[in-house]
Amino acid sequence: QVQLVESGGGSVQAGGSLRLSCAASGVILTINRMGWYRQVPGKQRELVGFVTSGGTTNYSGSVKGRFTISRGNAKNTVYLQMNSLKPEDTAVYYCHAEVVTATFISDYWGQGTQVAVSS
Repeated sequence: QVQLVESGGGSVQAGGSLRLSCAASGVILTINRMGWYRQVPGKQRELVGFVTSGGTTNYSGSVKGRFTISRGNAKNTVYLQMNSLKPEDTAVYYCHAEVVTATFISDYWGQGTQVAVSS
């Protein structure tokens, strides 16, 4: 069983910053990539960005240049540094990991953390 636990959401004014953290635990051989998605009510979950095991990052156009994803020294952790936040960044943010175990590769999700940006 693999679990992803997120922390760091909250409320901030436009232009401010927040940092989200996500830690994966369980029987993990390796994590191919780890990253973040977000979702607002009535809309599909959308990719924010991810980082691969090799350190390559990929961001959606709406956050590129403002958000930074990085992996912790433990390699099973990922961070999302969000700067210059805008009201349209308001959403529930979900951590995602593509995990390799002894028997299969599977996608795992965190429980979600709310980010609210006021104008």
